Amino acid sequence: MTRFNTQRRYGSVTKSFHWLTALLILALIPLGIMANKAAHAPEPDFERAAFLFSLHKTLGVTVFSVAILRILWALRQAKPGPLHPDRRAETLLAEIVHWTLYGSLVLVPLTGWISHAATEGFAPIWWPFGQGLPFVPVDQTIKSFFAGLHIVFERVLVISIFLHVAGALKHQFIDRDSTLRRMWFGNRDAVDVPPHRHSAIPAVLAGGAFALAIGVGSAIGMFEKSTAPVHAAALDTVGSDWTVADGNIALSITQFGNTVTGEFTDWTAAIVFNPEPAEVQGNVDVTINIGSLVLGSVRDQAMGPDFFDADQFATATFVGELLAVPDDGIVMDGTLTIKDQSVPIAVPMSMLVDGDTATSSGSITLDRRSFGIGDSMADESSLAFAVDVSINLTATRTAN
Repeated sequence: MTRFNTQRRYGSVTKSFHWLTALLILALIPLGIMANKAAHAPEPDFERAAFLFSLHKTLGVTVFSVAILRILWALRQAKPGPLHPDRRAETLLAEIVHWTLYGSLVLVPLTGWISHAATEGFAPIWWPFGQGLPFVPVDQTIKSFFAGLHIVFERVLVISIFLHVAGALKHQFIDRDSTLRRMWFGNRDAVDVPPHRHSAIPAVLAGGAFALAIGVGSAIGMFEKSTAPVHAAALDTVGSDWTVADGNIALSITQFGNTVTGEFTDWTAAIVFNPEPAEVQGNVDVTINIGSLVLGSVRDQAMGPDFFDADQFATATFVGELLAVPDDGIVMDGTLTIKDQSVPIAVPMSMLVDGDTATSSGSITLDRRSFGIGDSMADESSLAFAVDVSINLTATRTAN
């Protein structure tokens, strides 16, 4: 059997691409379903879900590569003509389905890949080239848009596969012709057929199918930027000698060997601070809305019972003193409480006071196990124990 296509039969390379793609797709679809079920079960199994999602994504990149090679190969090859050229409507439909399949085999993994590259966290792609893509920034809007496209194009792919398989079975069991046989391996007798006639009409109609799918996806809101639900109401305003004009409380975790960064977007700080030299220069009382956490694709996981358990413990608090240290610095020395677990901590902070404006920043590394966070993930290969927290703020003295 020759490697190359002829007018009468497909070559071994085309057949290999066809059946390799079929095997990969048959593996990818159930993997995606099982991963979603594991991640969204009443008691989620995140480690299993992450493994399945990683396998799904890695095979998806493989499908994308195989599809590109298959298309490049097909462009250089002859294509056997249809066995029933007189059935024009059936032949046109078969061509449309083929073009739709080719497009889906590129667009489904590509949109999933872009969505993955635009976010942080959860299941990595298993390969040595990093998780990002050139020209794709980490951005929630981009992630949500391409995640929506990925789901829409998945549906197009599934419909195309159904029609493709249905057509093959019709040829095999109703027409009893050699359509299926000439895509299988071996040197079987080929049927004389007229040359394949190239036309842009099937490709244009396939493009119309994708446009229709995008329109339907847009109508039902699949491309809207997803806003993570906040598990607690916004915090009340607090009285303070110093008002935070700008600042953030950020954290960094390591999941499956990859760094995921995030921050709490809703928190309050009641600050008493005296810039004059003294052993104790003031005190601070911080309340953090746990539900305001932004943490890439693992945000919802972090809200769950095994992690922050935001439904039961809506806030975290830090209460402590501001202790003076040499070189114009301070230490926030006090108690951090998360999930009713109180741990003494000391956070070294830089301090720069310019009139009625104070700028301060510092960081600390915490052990998530001290607060009962992620107890089910006892292996650091899935979620590291260390959590890096950084604090940056600019505060202005409140006028008396």
